[in-house]
Amino acid sequence: MVPLLDQCCPLCQSGNASLFHQDDRAYFRCSDCLLVFVLPHQFLSAQDEKSRYDTHENSAKDAGYRRFLNRLFLPLSQCLLPQSCGLDFGSGPGPTLSGMFEEAGHSVALYDLFYAPDTKVLQRQYDFISASEVVEHLHHPRRELERLWSCLKPKGVLGIMTKQVIDQAAFPHWHYKRDLTHVCFFSIETFEWLAHHWQAALTISGNDVVLLTKT
Repeated sequence: MVPLLDQCCPLCQSGNASLFHQDDRAYFRCSDCLLVFVLPHQFLSAQDEKSRYDTHENSAKDAGYRRFLNRLFLPLSQCLLPQSCGLDFGSGPGPTLSGMFEEAGHSVALYDLFYAPDTKVLQRQYDFISASEVVEHLHHPRRELERLWSCLKPKGVLGIMTKQVIDQAAFPHWHYKRDLTHVCFFSIETFEWLAHHWQAALTISGNDVVLLTKT
């Protein structure tokens, strides 16, 4: 094992990380929370990162995209009382998930680093927060996730959709790591660590979706 001496895990802040895989980028895994991550010097610039997001062609009128988002929308919406207030974190250039919640009678604020950067929405509290295909992009996952958790009301629910690391054998062939905007990779064990850290109730919904309830 190759120790990582001068970079703490960006999620749990532990210094117990080692090299997990090496190709065009070096990937490290924390032995405490099992987050897999790349180092900051391998992050894209903000300009290059946004340029890649600008090519996304997700549309609220795309039935296939809505079916994809249903994987998070359906289990999260089942947890909500009528007329709940939510935040779509990482809403992207073509917000769609927020519209689906609004169609169901909820109100939703938007936040996105590039497309809806009004940080005032991060100073309120919500009944639910959705984060679809966004946590893998976070340069500072501990800071961002703690901020989101503080935005949840008691009994509020944070719904996260992201592809999850299976094991070291599968990782070299995993398409998800080829996207250079993806810089941290979660597993079920990572979400279990997060639930324990927050004393939250963890619900696993399918292969890519977890719900964390503030108890």
